Amino acid sequence: MESVYIHIPFCKHICSYCDFPKVLHIDSFVDDYLESLQKEIEENYEGERIKTIYIGGGSPSCMTKKERIKLFRILAIFNRAPDCECTFEINPKDIDEELLDNIVTGGVNRISIGIESFDPANLKILDREADFDDVAKKLELVRRRGIENINLDLMYAIPNEKLSVLKTDIKKLLKLNPTHISTYSLILEDHTKLKNEKVEYISEDLDSKMYETIVAKLKKAGYSHYEVSNFAKDGYESKHNLNYWNNGEYYGFGLGASGYKDAFRYTNTRNIHEYIAGNYKQESILMSYKDQMDNELMLGLRKMKGINLDDFFEKYNENIQNVYPIKELLATKELIYKDGYLFVNPSKIYVMNEILVKLI
Repeated sequence: MESVYIHIPFCKHICSYCDFPKVLHIDSFVDDYLESLQKEIEENYEGERIKTIYIGGGSPSCMTKKERIKLFRILAIFNRAPDCECTFEINPKDIDEELLDNIVTGGVNRISIGIESFDPANLKILDREADFDDVAKKLELVRRRGIENINLDLMYAIPNEKLSVLKTDIKKLLKLNPTHISTYSLILEDHTKLKNEKVEYISEDLDSKMYETIVAKLKKAGYSHYEVSNFAKDGYESKHNLNYWNNGEYYGFGLGASGYKDAFRYTNTRNIHEYIAGNYKQESILMSYKDQMDNELMLGLRKMKGINLDDFFEKYNENIQNVYPIKELLATKELIYKDGYLFVNPSKIYVMNEILVKLI
């Protein structure tokens, strides 16, 4: 157990595509929520040495100075490793000297900024705001405060988006010189504004071309494509997310958070009134041995490096080829085995889900 996810559900504005547990920022709600968050942590955290903390949302950066200070006092409960990677999600509009002072004092050394797009038409669809010049100035402030580990989110396959628009977004992102870029093809989730408005996906062919364009341009710019949707400069891979993809255990605290501990995968309630009342858990499922191996396979194959077969055997005392139809997919070159690792053929990454269906 090395990782902790903290969910802060508050937002100044609800985006049209967001399905994460979220509520508008109301002062009284925040105070009660943080009290409940502290109790949940105190009741469940067992004192392990923590190597990664991820504070997501929602928009954690929309909290007031007083609320942020209270949050970081709560997070001081954790026994952090000296090199603990601590990520804080930030809305670019919220970045100022006061916010940066708060988070640096609280131990944050990595930030993740939801840019999504700089294109006016895309931003209108997503109900977002992002101005290139403003973001560039804000990143200067961030770097002056000593935070170099910066992730920027890029969303693509937005309704009516053209390939030329995506290329412009990529060009602007690269000018900002982040150490990490996360990319997301738009998913129309239930109970979101876009789904309710019956917005349609772009064509699968265009979605595929967009993905190929992102991979080619980011690799050319010197970013390592280390996971299906994630790219990093050398040494800046997300340690927190790698723990997920390595099927490692982690705590999840807060509204709607999920966690994995002692072979149980659990999910917290998405009802803020229930959460504040102390009724944290919504569901807790014991993973069978086969379930654990399935997750190891599904998550591990998201990494471009894939799964180390010796590690798999050591962890589960099973030869992976005796559990899954690996040889058939090696024959069709959907999977590749090299230097002790099993991984998805890079030319087949876009259809990885189809490969996983064949395996499991």
